[in-house]
Amino acid sequence: FSQGVDTLFDSARLNSVFAFPLSGRAPFTLSWDEFANVYFTKMESTGVVKSMKDFYWDIRPKPEYGTIELRVCDTPLTVERAAGLACYLQALCRHLLERTELPPEEDDYLVYTYNRFQACRFGLDGMMVNPKTREQISIREDILATLRRTAPHGQALNSMAALDEIERTAARAGNHATFLRNQYKESGSVQSVVRASVEALRSGP
Repeated sequence: FSQGVDTLFDSARLNSVFAFPLSGRAPFTLSWDEFANVYFTKMESTGVVKSMKDFYWDIRPKPEYGTIELRVCDTPLTVERAAGLACYLQALCRHLLERTELPPEEDDYLVYTYNRFQACRFGLDGMMVNPKTREQISIREDILATLRRTAPHGQALNSMAALDEIERTAARAGNHATFLRNQYKESGSVQSVVRASVEALRSGP
C-alpha cells in the first residue's frame, strides 16, 4: 500500500528507491580491491559520492562492519521474518564462499532488472530467469531449492529455526504483502491494515 492505495506490487518501496540515481544493481567486480580502489575511487573523484551511504543498491557492502546489506530486510512486519531473511542470506553467503557454483560474470545481470520486477510485482508467485541456464522458475520454487542447497550451512550456523521460517513462508504462509491484502479484504479499511501491521510487530507471526 502507498498513500492508502494498493499499488498491486508486493513491494512498492523498492520502486521508490529505484528513483534514486545510484540505485538498483551494484557494478560487476570480482574483488574488494577492484571495487574500493578502482570503482569507488573513480566515483569519489566525480564528487557524486562521498561514502557507501550514497549508494542505494539492492545489495551493498558495509565495510565498517564487514557485512552485506540486503535491502529487503527493511520491510518485514515481524522481527522473526527479518531475522529469518538475515539467516537465509548468511547461509547463502557461506555456501557461495565454498566456490562450488559457477563463477559470476557480467552476463548474470542480463535478467537482473526483469527478475527484480517479477519479485517486486508478484512476490513469491513471480517468475525468474536463471542467468546461467536461461530456465524460468517461480521465485517460490527457487527459494525452496536454495534452502535445500544451503541446509548444511544453516546447521553449521545454528540457524535452522530461522530458515524454517523462510521455508514456511515460501511453501505455505505467504509473504506479508499477502497478509496485508487479506486484512484489507476482510475489513475494507486501511486503518485495519495499519492496526494489523502494528499488532504483527508487537506479537510476532
